[in-house]
Amino acid sequence: MHTLVFLSTRQVLQCQPAACQALPLLPRELFPLLFKVAFMDKKTVVLRELVHTWPFPLLSFQQLLQECAHCSRALLQERPSTESMQAVILGLTARLHIPETEAGTQPLCRKHALRVLDMTGLLDDGVEQDPGTMSMWDCTAAVARTCIAQQQGGTSEPGLAPVPVEVRVDLRVNRASYAFLREALRSSVGSPLRLCCRDLRAEDLPMRNTVALLQLLDAGCLRRVDLRFNNLGLRGLSVIIPHVARFQHLASLRLHYVHGDSRQPSVDGEDNFRYFLAQMGRFTCLRELSMGSSLLSGRLDQLLSTLQNPLESLELAFCALLPEDLRFLARSPHAVHLKKLDLSGNDLSGSQLEPFQGLLQAAAATLLHLELTECQLADTQLLATLPVLTRCASLRYLGLYGNPLSMVGLKELLRDSAAQTELRTVVHPFPVDCYEGLPWPPPASVLLEASINEEKFARVEAELHQLLVTTGRAHVLWTTDIYGRLAADYFSL
Repeated sequence: MHTLVFLSTRQVLQCQPAACQALPLLPRELFPLLFKVAFMDKKTVVLRELVHTWPFPLLSFQQLLQECAHCSRALLQERPSTESMQAVILGLTARLHIPETEAGTQPLCRKHALRVLDMTGLLDDGVEQDPGTMSMWDCTAAVARTCIAQQQGGTSEPGLAPVPVEVRVDLRVNRASYAFLREALRSSVGSPLRLCCRDLRAEDLPMRNTVALLQLLDAGCLRRVDLRFNNLGLRGLSVIIPHVARFQHLASLRLHYVHGDSRQPSVDGEDNFRYFLAQMGRFTCLRELSMGSSLLSGRLDQLLSTLQNPLESLELAFCALLPEDLRFLARSPHAVHLKKLDLSGNDLSGSQLEPFQGLLQAAAATLLHLELTECQLADTQLLATLPVLTRCASLRYLGLYGNPLSMVGLKELLRDSAAQTELRTVVHPFPVDCYEGLPWPPPASVLLEASINEEKFARVEAELHQLLVTTGRAHVLWTTDIYGRLAADYFSL
């Protein structure tokens, strides 16, 4: 449903030239809704003019494109339109060419001038997009080109310096885009268009390039560093980590696929690990740590004991955790603060089960998001864990994909989870009943790759849905879709 104000605004924008002429006559209070409607309907001429003459110090996508009182559509949950994004950037470019001495004479800029354009928070789902939408990589490239063009565009006349604008963005970089983005960051230094990175994700980037990029980022802006597929090893990590540790406001550190050598320690390896731990102790605002696919067997206590403050999100997927690692985590100050916990790929079926249950007990009061993909949890282990799992009263998301559970186990979980009134999403495995000729216990690779009997699974889905309806929980999503981007980001919890 749309309000009358929204419908009127949409009608005003139908004729874009007339709408642009009318902007000086419209109340400033209408500009936020004008921006949302223009962005939504791809009214690019109006959108460019709105940015060009924006009357407030801040233009924030997160504020303007969210669900609002006039329109329930949340544009931040959709891929942005290429046309709309380009219009915003063109409007910014035009804005930069308003000399500061003239800005105060503009009808809409009499008392305010745009100082911050916040483009953070755009959808980054990693899925192939259609040509009409813009991926995070595309957004990074578009903003980078604007920075470079601004620097190369020449200087203004004396006394006619453009009004400076800070552009806050989330940046994505790989080998192909590294040189381009580095030039953009260099160009923004001392430029009227100052590029500030909130979240940085670097994929498959050599160590020296990662360091060079980190050195160009503003220490006061960066919130997250996400390094993926970089094959750093402890030696590479010990080189990079001091450059990361200078970001004192960093809240999230994600180090994926850090191939350590903890199972075959050497003198150099131990020295590198100790240095890494010492640098981790420098972070004062860290709340999320992801060490996916890093060998941390028997070392979790060393890693977590160095941190100055308790974590709220901890991802330890495929880290070969031992029972003593889980026992330490359960007793640590981190457990009672955890909102998000990912233990995927760690075998919890044997001696790890009891300490895992102790960890759940410790985190029950705060846990919102629990990911247990490929943890070798069969019916026996799940049923033994249900009493403590259902004490997680605030749990919203439960991921169990890739575990050898039967229909009996899933139905028991569905019934017992009725008390968890906040639960909204359960990503469950295909029940073992739906496979034929399955070895036991089935390896995770078999569960992920073997064919299922579609007719059997259709009956399973129907039965689960009926149970949800019968218990008054049809709003809870039970799905096998692990690619649906249902897992919540820490900052959205």
